[in-house]
Amino acid sequence: MKIAMVSPYDYTWPGGVTAHVSQLTREMTRLGHEMQVLAPHSPSRPLGLDESGNFVPLGRSVPVPSGGSVARVSLSWWLSRKIQALLEREAFDVIHLHEPLAPVLPLCVLEYSNTVNVGTFHSFANSQHLYKLSHPLVKRWHQRLHGSIAVSPAARRHVSEVYPGDYQIIPNGIDLAHFTNHAAPWPQYLDGKTNILFVGRMEKRKGLRYLLEAYGRLKWDLPNTRLLVAGPGNLDQESQRLLSARELGDVVLLGGVPQADLPRYYATADIFCSPATGSESFGIVLLEAMAAGKPIVASNIEGYSGVIAHGKQGLLCPPRDAGALTDALAYLVRNPGVAQRLGATGRGMVQRYRWQVVARQVEDYYYQCLDRARPSRNKHGRTGKRTA
Repeated sequence: MKIAMVSPYDYTWPGGVTAHVSQLTREMTRLGHEMQVLAPHSPSRPLGLDESGNFVPLGRSVPVPSGGSVARVSLSWWLSRKIQALLEREAFDVIHLHEPLAPVLPLCVLEYSNTVNVGTFHSFANSQHLYKLSHPLVKRWHQRLHGSIAVSPAARRHVSEVYPGDYQIIPNGIDLAHFTNHAAPWPQYLDGKTNILFVGRMEKRKGLRYLLEAYGRLKWDLPNTRLLVAGPGNLDQESQRLLSARELGDVVLLGGVPQADLPRYYATADIFCSPATGSESFGIVLLEAMAAGKPIVASNIEGYSGVIAHGKQGLLCPPRDAGALTDALAYLVRNPGVAQRLGATGRGMVQRYRWQVVARQVEDYYYQCLDRARPSRNKHGRTGKRTA
């Protein structure tokens, strides 16, 4: 098939949806499909993706606050003629839109698409405020979807309360080989201390301030510990205050870590901790930690509890509860045998999220949507036939 992947987010900036689109595109190409990625871009930033040859830049991005983060999207409605001409010229069999109701590129594509449209809904928030506000304006584009995917039950609930429908749950995937390639730990951190790893952007919703508070307590009782913090951005004021007021030792701020080096940090870690406060639909970092065989301490939020179970792959704590984080981390530091068991269980379970498995599920769903749309497509001279 000839397939277009459409993302509203700047393809030159790292992010969960961008990584999903990039890796799904790569796996679909391996399955023999002809792929193109349509997304906004920042001309001043290097692309740095394997699929750069299949990337069609559409509009420059601008930063827009969204759910405690910053979304870099294009607001260029003037691209509509260019998009219309591109769709007519390329004649895609399937257009796969990620966050299909996000501004503005997916909406432009849906406006002019004359083929099978599949949407994947990635996001989750405790409130449907934005969906409810935009519903009168964008419901006409939602109706143009022939199929809808949600990456988790949390993501499905988030969208379906405003846009009811049949949502197929197909999870995010992981490049398992990248995190299980026996990466060498960083030697400077192999000094006998227990290494706790945090990976995430420096945003309040990632909950780093609660981990810093918990680590301050942990360090008092278990001084032979270290906290490694990997992620782009700047610490918020409360995190900075905790660092300076408590004079926390052995907190290493690594900044943004290249994807190629990330497995080495997981290999270095003894425990992985993700204290996010909410608005997580899935938790890719949890899969990465499990692939590396690391025990997890994480917040018991809806997006995370759908990936790991308490006492199976890790320990879940109430969100925003530094005391509970302290207790869970201390328990694993004092019980390395339990930590190893949790890590081994996670490594076995993560196999179901391999991109080879997830991409086949997406491919099968394309064919289901093509079969359902075949009568209307035949009217326009498109067969929608499945090839072996």
